[in-house]
Amino acid sequence: MRSKLARRAVEGVVRAILVGASGFSILTTTAIIVVLTLETTRFFRSDGVSFTAFITGFEWNPLLGAEKHFGIWPLICGTLIVTIIAMLVAIPLGLFTAIYLSEYAPRRVRAVLKPVLEVLAGVPTVVYGFFALTVITPLLRGIYAGFEIYNVFSAGLAVGIMCLPIVCSISEDALRAVPTSLREGAYGLGATKFDVSVSVVTPAALSGIIAASLLAVARAVGETMIVALAAGNLARMIWNPTEQAQTMTAYMVQIFLGDASNFGVEYYSAYAVAATLFVMTFLLTLLGHRIRIKFREEYE
Repeated sequence: MRSKLARRAVEGVVRAILVGASGFSILTTTAIIVVLTLETTRFFRSDGVSFTAFITGFEWNPLLGAEKHFGIWPLICGTLIVTIIAMLVAIPLGLFTAIYLSEYAPRRVRAVLKPVLEVLAGVPTVVYGFFALTVITPLLRGIYAGFEIYNVFSAGLAVGIMCLPIVCSISEDALRAVPTSLREGAYGLGATKFDVSVSVVTPAALSGIIAASLLAVARAVGETMIVALAAGNLARMIWNPTEQAQTMTAYMVQIFLGDASNFGVEYYSAYAVAATLFVMTFLLTLLGHRIRIKFREEYE
């Protein structure tokens, strides 16, 4: 009798903790949305600010003492270029590494290599930023003198290295979750190990691979310290990755650590940029959910 009462008490406590944790996460998300909405509304109510110009403008210059322009696209452009470069590094290398760990690597090698890769995810992003500024950029300038000291290519490479463990770890888990019966059936039909890995296992794990890639994209879009240190702080529309540019997160760092007044339009513009970034990551999350549902494979 006492054991049943004790078990029920423990289950009640665990249930209360789980409900509290989920409620806290919902409350935090709601608070973020409310704050972003209120402060962004203040920004658009300021003099000289137009919502149409904000979402369609190609010039961003909110600094004091200058003619102010609030067109968000230069910041979006810098963010997207860094993200594209990062994904060109993280997704192929992460997927190839995941296939090796899942299908080719001996157990001892996997036991050592995977934790080493996952350690990269625990490195502070400010370290990646200084690494990009002091190691990657000098190497790039040694290869081609046209690289500026601050450039989006160096920042993109560092962000790609940072996102590599995300793609590799989640993709490897998805590949290993594919039933062994699929592999055995392919081997029984005369397929080679390469054929099984590329034509059977990888398509079967496509849902998890796409989810890992989109998670890495969202992580790269929201990265702050690397781009603040290595990409520069000049907001402009560029297509040349050897030049400097400013991302959305880097601008927010500049405003919150700068001399802008807490009641000026420059300060409130950071919340408008943050709201735009929130919408972008939210849409990426929805897209990832739809893709996972579409490509999800169920096995009995």
